Amino acid sequence: MASLNKVMLIGRVGKDPEIKNLGESKVAKFSLAISEKYKGEQKTEWQNIVIWNKLADVVQRFVKKGDLLYLEGKIQTRSWDQDGVKRYSTEIVVYSMQMLGSKSSHVAEEHHNTEASAPSLDDLPF
Repeated sequence: MASLNKVMLIGRVGKDPEIKNLGESKVAKFSLAISEKYKGEQKTEWQNIVIWNKLADVVQRFVKKGDLLYLEGKIQTRSWDQDGVKRYSTEIVVYSMQMLGSKSSHVAEEHHNTEASAPSLDDLPF
């Protein structure tokens, strides 16, 4: 049986991406906030995102904190020993990305299209 490992996420970038050049490869890393409301309460999950090479170039040029992204990728867990203790990290390795808008452009659009009493994205925790 073939294994399946596919993740689709929509969320906001938690901080400006960290870009590293590793020889001929490039990697972009950042956190992504995925929020949902359940029974009137908002819950936010944070995912560690890893993007390689050409797509990392796009991230470096265009992605900033607060941007709304649609990502497709796979779940990957890494492990290492640190001071004799086994550590683990789970991350989403992305192979497809779609930019859905920046926080600032979305706030401007929201302000233009809604009543003044509507909450802004600045009220959200990310």
